[in-house]
Amino acid sequence: MQTAHTKEELRGLLASMRGRRIVFVPTMGALHAGHASLLHQARALAGEQGIVVSSIFLNPVQFDNAGDLSTYPQTPDADLTLCKECGVDVVFMPTPDVMYCADRSMVMEENHLSTVLCGASRPGHFAGVCLVVCKLFNLVQPTDAIFGKKDYQQLAILRRMVRDLDIPVVLHGAEIVREEDGLALSSRNVRLLPQHRAAAPQIYGALRTAARDYAAGASAEEVRASVIDTLSAIDGVRIDYAELVDAETLHAPACDHRMALLAVAAWFGDVRLIDNIELVRA
Repeated sequence: MQTAHTKEELRGLLASMRGRRIVFVPTMGALHAGHASLLHQARALAGEQGIVVSSIFLNPVQFDNAGDLSTYPQTPDADLTLCKECGVDVVFMPTPDVMYCADRSMVMEENHLSTVLCGASRPGHFAGVCLVVCKLFNLVQPTDAIFGKKDYQQLAILRRMVRDLDIPVVLHGAEIVREEDGLALSSRNVRLLPQHRAAAPQIYGALRTAARDYAAGASAEEVRASVIDTLSAIDGVRIDYAELVDAETLHAPACDHRMALLAVAAWFGDVRLIDNIELVRA
């Protein structure tokens, strides 16, 4: 496994690999089993002849909360070990001054999918995500990229970015990896207080119950209300949103024949957790 810290080093490492399948997994570090799953999927997709590239970059531009940025865990040595164990060929580990010029003046905005869910409560977040991912795509020039479905809105927005800007990369959505008790894996989970960690799996429990009810014919509002009732009963939890939307447009479902998405964001103490489940009618 080779590591690059500058754009020039990255381009140099990848120059001789062009023409082969390059599968890219961007991360912000603090890697866990969920990231390992993405990397293993990338390795399988690339095959023996292809290349797996991962980036480890805590992108300051996508944080709307300075406190969240300052407390985000960073474990670079463990991250590199995990990447090597998962068969990654090249790791890109830039610093903010490498990724961004001091007088940068270009921005990227998405004005439909990003106006709801996390985008409604985190102004500027997805503009920062699109900017960094577009830059990483330009640097790595992958044939494929893999993103987890836990950040479902992010994946939908990036699909739209790739489509609208004609970026030649195929995006793959990977299923959510969970703890044994159902809690979606997240780098933020380590910050949960014990009582909040014990209660957090109720998010997935509520989502699963709602999915069964929806399949049996419950209305969107009934499904949404059941999730809100469950989470509202947990001591110390503040719901950011609980919404049932079209899985592609992220707005109100146009009909029952398309896949829907039930998405939740809630604060457990000072830690914001997100989760979701895809819904279909029986």
